[in-house]
Amino acid sequence: MKLLWSFLFLSCLCLGFLGHGYSEKPEVVKIGSIFSFNSVIGKVAKIAIEEAVKDVNSNPDILVGTRLQVSMQNSNCSGFMGMVEALRFMEKDIVGIIGPQCSVVAHMISHMANELRVPLLSFAVTDPVMSPLQFPYFIRTSQSDLYQMEAIASIVDLYGWKEVIAVFVDDDYGRNGVAALNDKLASRRLRITYKAGLHPDNAVNKNEIMNMLIKIMLLQPRIIVIHVYSELGFAVFKEAKYLGMMGNGYVWIATDWLSTTLDSSSPLPSERLESIQGALVLRPHTPDSKLKREFFARWRKNPDAPLALHTYGLYAYDSVMLLARALDKYFKHGGKISFSNDSMLDALGKSGSLNLEAMTVFDGGEALLKDILGTHMVGLTGQLQFTTDRSRIRPAYDIINVAGTGVRQIGYWSNHSGLSVLPPESLTKPNMSASQKLRHVIWPGEAFQKPRGWAFSNNGKELKIGVPRRVSYKEFVSQIRGTEYMFKGFCIDVFTAAVNLLPYAVPVKFIPYGNGKENPSYTHMVEMITSGNFDGVVGDIAIVTNRTKIVDFTQPYAASGLVVVAPFKKLNSGAWAFLRPFNRLMWAVTACCFLFVGIVVWILEHRINDEFRGPPKRQCVTILWFSFSTMFFAHRENTVSTLGRLVLIIWLFVVLIINSSYTASLTSILTVQQLSSPIKGIDSLREMDDRIGYQVGSFAERYLRDELNISESRLVPLGSPEAYAKALKDGPRKGGVAAIVDERPYVELFLSSNCAYRIVGQEFTKSGWGFAFPRDSPLAIDLSTAILELAENGDLQRIHDKWLMKNACTLENAELESDRLHLKSFWGLFLICGVACVLALFLYFLQIIRQLYNGKPSEEEEDAIGRENHDSSSLRSTRLQRFLSLMDEKEDVSKAGSKKRKIDGSVNDNSVSRHSRRLDSFNSVNPLD
Repeated sequence: MKLLWSFLFLSCLCLGFLGHGYSEKPEVVKIGSIFSFNSVIGKVAKIAIEEAVKDVNSNPDILVGTRLQVSMQNSNCSGFMGMVEALRFMEKDIVGIIGPQCSVVAHMISHMANELRVPLLSFAVTDPVMSPLQFPYFIRTSQSDLYQMEAIASIVDLYGWKEVIAVFVDDDYGRNGVAALNDKLASRRLRITYKAGLHPDNAVNKNEIMNMLIKIMLLQPRIIVIHVYSELGFAVFKEAKYLGMMGNGYVWIATDWLSTTLDSSSPLPSERLESIQGALVLRPHTPDSKLKREFFARWRKNPDAPLALHTYGLYAYDSVMLLARALDKYFKHGGKISFSNDSMLDALGKSGSLNLEAMTVFDGGEALLKDILGTHMVGLTGQLQFTTDRSRIRPAYDIINVAGTGVRQIGYWSNHSGLSVLPPESLTKPNMSASQKLRHVIWPGEAFQKPRGWAFSNNGKELKIGVPRRVSYKEFVSQIRGTEYMFKGFCIDVFTAAVNLLPYAVPVKFIPYGNGKENPSYTHMVEMITSGNFDGVVGDIAIVTNRTKIVDFTQPYAASGLVVVAPFKKLNSGAWAFLRPFNRLMWAVTACCFLFVGIVVWILEHRINDEFRGPPKRQCVTILWFSFSTMFFAHRENTVSTLGRLVLIIWLFVVLIINSSYTASLTSILTVQQLSSPIKGIDSLREMDDRIGYQVGSFAERYLRDELNISESRLVPLGSPEAYAKALKDGPRKGGVAAIVDERPYVELFLSSNCAYRIVGQEFTKSGWGFAFPRDSPLAIDLSTAILELAENGDLQRIHDKWLMKNACTLENAELESDRLHLKSFWGLFLICGVACVLALFLYFLQIIRQLYNGKPSEEEEDAIGRENHDSSSLRSTRLQRFLSLMDEKEDVSKAGSKKRKIDGSVNDNSVSRHSRRLDSFNSVNPLD
């Protein structure tokens, strides 16, 4: 019995501790919801929230023993009404609010939520400026427009468009969304050229819309992003179709307001559907799942659902589920529902009649907020989890195309994978830029080709095109005498021909630039584009680095580059011109090779060829004669040995190449006029102290001064071809210049009529001439395509020949000195010949040594062997004499004597006499004791 009482006491004690750790759950938890009941989003959200509350209350795993109760209020997207309804909530012990729907309401009541510590879970506010730093109790369960605008910028960048027009509703939602779009476009070097704001009132003003669209028609960009509410958006599309703006050339990109309407009101009325044909639409992406499919099936069976389910209905459902799971976690952590009065509100309430003392602060608001942010769940919209800045992880959008009687999905965008034709959840790695793509699009006007995105404005305004008023080289561009705005020349004809190839009219007005007394500064002229004085510049404008930093150039229509022009003097051929084809080393090596080959052939032929035998004097003459007669293939001696013939064949091939090269070089020296100048190019010109001329207005002055560090005191401005000729003729000693640095097109035109000067050295810069336009100008791109077409069809060359084809001087531009032939051009041939000679000699001597050691020793050798101990050098001397005699004797005689010695040990008379003479010689050198 005592044991039983002890057990009961311990049980009560444990229950007491447990009861102290876990607060008692309330039977009912009240939450609020505020949105616009009559909107497309609100009609669906109302049913979705009710379904979510039912699912929470019927789920045995969530809020066990506690029932969730929701109270809904209609804000009608009015800031004032939203504030009033929120105040009503604060009198009902609300622990959380689902909503609001509109940005203007969110901005109003978020301040109230901060003070009263009531979390706001917004399922539809996409305004990107709702910062958690300013509004810590505001939680966005949908996706921010920051990501939607980044998706639009990706689409614009994908198709290569540069400028867009933004049509938006002029409230927090519209302005902040367009501001985010502008930032995202700017990060890609794109821009919004025009922003058209519309009044946010529900009453659609047709005249306002019409006037706005007419202004847009007069602008150049044809990419229009529309970020409004549904009724206002359809009104814009209706008037745009009436004005023909839903046809070819236009691109309309609508934000998720249109996809929400399409999803909830499918099919649309035919009039509305017809007005949005070809538009691109973004829709928040929700991954496919079994949970989502089951909920869609329930929705279709729900008789109370007035519209089809759309994405924001799914967000509303998940918001309720998230709050319910967070409350469940809150209660499990010991949280309880309690409210307290705010002293400041009490004081204000007692001093007036606003009844502010009725509003209370939720004591557990901060803890519940942490539980909401820390709750991870998989809902109808996929993984619901927040980043550090309280955005949903992996935001993504569907990209759809309105075509025919419905819509086509053409791809996806996510901040993880960019643009893709595959769902973002199926991509594990971020896509590279090369893989960014979408499916085929049917554009407005049922066009299948990607619109250019730009058209010349149809406002009757002419482009102000700056043209240099040149005073020299007027073949390139010149003002027609007696006119103010008319020009002619090579550059003008190219520009006119390119403009005529454009698929649209471009009215232009040429504005002369310069005083007409000297060529203007082209750099200053280009800078006037950035200041807005010119819409473009046409002329002989060089494309150089400092200019490309401030303007865009077209494709170059003429090649250019800086060259050096200098006077020259003629070189006479002279009496010793025949020696000039080869340099000294080449002559020396060639002569040595002739002699070396002659000696090699003599060695190989001496024993078996009578033509290479005889007295020493005769043999020396034979070697020299044979060597140099091979130069003309006139050698009379025949080669008999195989090795000799091989060497001769290789040598004759070498001689053939040398003869041909010598003849060609000598012909060039004697027939082509040779030129000479002390200046060899820009490098030698820099090392000198003489003055250098340049054309007035050219970038050559800046290049010589800044890039090549040539003193400005050495630079002389020259304004005409006549000034060029005079300065070069006078030279630096008479106040002229040593050389002129200018662009090649000018120099070629100058040299066509001044034959006393030539280009020296190589072109030391590479550039071209183009037409200049403001940065990111689509006209520059279209004209570049037109210039390429002119080059391909030959029109560009015909224009060049018309203006710049002049009678050239009789003397062609040549190098200052004829290139001599050097050994490096022939060392391969000499190497082959040398290797062949050495190899032939090696084989020949190997054969001789073999005969020397295999033959029977002579009597002298036998005597020397016997005396080896007495005189060791005798044997070596005897063998050397034997080797030399073997080299000198004829091969057939040597063989015959060897055979007879083997048969009978006797020799013929010639061998005996020759042997006797050798013996006498041997005895005279080595007398016997």
